Amino acid sequence: MTKFGLVVPTYQPILDAGRTAPELVETAVEAERLGLDSVWVGDTLARAPIDALTILGAFAARTSRVTLGTASLLPALRDPIQTANQLLSLDLLSGGRLTLAVGAGFTGRSEPEFAFARVPWPRRRARLDDIVALWRAVWRGETSFHGPVLDYDSLPVFPAPARPGGPPVWLAAHTPQALERAGRLYDGWLPYPPDPADYVSGLAGIRATASRPVTPALFATVLVEDDAERGAALLEEYCLRNYGMPADFVQRIQMQVTGSAAEVASQLREYAGAEHVLLRIASTEPKVFDEQLPRLAEVAAKLRSS
Repeated sequence: MTKFGLVVPTYQPILDAGRTAPELVETAVEAERLGLDSVWVGDTLARAPIDALTILGAFAARTSRVTLGTASLLPALRDPIQTANQLLSLDLLSGGRLTLAVGAGFTGRSEPEFAFARVPWPRRRARLDDIVALWRAVWRGETSFHGPVLDYDSLPVFPAPARPGGPPVWLAAHTPQALERAGRLYDGWLPYPPDPADYVSGLAGIRATASRPVTPALFATVLVEDDAERGAALLEEYCLRNYGMPADFVQRIQMQVTGSAAEVASQLREYAGAEHVLLRIASTEPKVFDEQLPRLAEVAAKLRSS
């Protein structure tokens, strides 16, 4: 059965609109109460966010069932050994409920973040793959690591993870090279293509060449609204506020949908094969977000019953 999760907004726009950090924790609690399967947070240095791993720790303390995840984490912005320990700690605190979607950043948007962290932009994909391999080496209790980018003659010893091998790590990317890497190096795949056919063909490509089991997931930005004009206006406002670009441009890059619960469910259903769908509400207004959350659960219920 397909699982459904909520992406909890932790960036500056919703904080500027009046949402507080404790209220974001309550959002995760409410998502669990409504029957969603997971809660996720993003990661950036560009929009003054609440730290992803810190707030996941708060989620872990207040929830008991939902998967806790990053969508997506930018590992290059953090020290890899310290991050391995933080992630292991989160996994132990949550009883093995952590899943990590990771990315290497976006050309034209992420370069300043890498500069903030004093990490070279070139070879960022190889660096990402190496960091994930290093984490797994640490979680397995290995004593050294030598990769194409990272090199450690010795590694610290940490407690054993909640699950053998540590938390699952998904790749958040959709290029042809990413499909090959997802099937060879990662436990899951999290894209957001605007065309369902690209998702279906990408998943087929992964399955044809994968050397390991790969969970197919989908990141979707949604607004459940029966009034088509209002839905389009709210989506336009969200894209301008969140990306500084109009909706028609953003929708050429990522999956976004508005409509009634039945219409949203119908469009999500076209992404055949997705086993875990991450739903991001297309609003940074607390009042609108709170109104949308139970409607999101309604979409999930329709898809589960179909």
